[in-house]
Amino acid sequence: MDQFRNIGIIGRIGSAKVVETIRRLMKFFDDQAMNVILEDRIAEVIPGHNRQVGRSQLLGEMCDLVIVVGGDGSLLGGARKLAKYGVPVLGINRGKLGFLTDISPDEHMEEKITEVLEGRYITESRFLLDAQVRRGGQPVATLSSLNDVVLHPGKATTMIEFDLYIEGKFVYVQKSDGLIVSTPTGSTAYSLSGGGPIMHPKLDAIVLVPMFPHTLSSRPIVVDGNSEIKLIVSENNKTYPHISCDGQESFTLAPGDTIYIHKKPQKLKLIHPLDHDFYQTCRDKLGWQTQRGLQ
Repeated sequence: MDQFRNIGIIGRIGSAKVVETIRRLMKFFDDQAMNVILEDRIAEVIPGHNRQVGRSQLLGEMCDLVIVVGGDGSLLGGARKLAKYGVPVLGINRGKLGFLTDISPDEHMEEKITEVLEGRYITESRFLLDAQVRRGGQPVATLSSLNDVVLHPGKATTMIEFDLYIEGKFVYVQKSDGLIVSTPTGSTAYSLSGGGPIMHPKLDAIVLVPMFPHTLSSRPIVVDGNSEIKLIVSENNKTYPHISCDGQESFTLAPGDTIYIHKKPQKLKLIHPLDHDFYQTCRDKLGWQTQRGLQ
């Protein structure tokens, strides 16, 4: 267990079940004589914890492992903050789906974590996307995502017009409700709801999914993961669309803005138990048929 001595814990705010699980984790790590550092936001709702507290930067710099307790949304937020530090991340599911947070507190949580601490685990590298907004040729915003970058109308219920370029090559001008630019990690999230394909997490690819396009011939496009994607917001738009990352970070665009989307240099190190199976997760979470003859 010498590989992991300092353990960081991030938790979703506003959940009694998350606090209960974190208390279990603290007791477990006390028994293992391991040092626990709590992220400052979750520490505020756990009185008497008597643990070191820090922001995500401190956890990234000091910890050998960071555990995220919550749903996939919690892990998405943690991933964007921690990826640049290279610290491994393990998810405890206190959410609904759990594509990323795949250890259940109700199923021998301490046993699964012991296996990880003993070196019995699977490591996956998941790439993130950076989206830079330029206005008049000057950068005005940079956002990151693990799941997806989404161009959408914002609060307005109207179509938007934009140009799409891939690797500097013009693709099309589109009128639609927007565009989802998704990583393989995000292919089972918003992209899937928009009609995009499910991509295995090991793929080095990006999928572009039009949202309710004006032309029926517009279909999802899968491109190389190293591609640069450029979106130009048309000057013809009468409203101010938005760009959102993972549904958690957002920026208001202006007609004429250009968005450059490309792979982030640093990747997320995501840890799974040895019995992790992507297809089993799909069967469990998406309700795929498991036996012949079922209707």
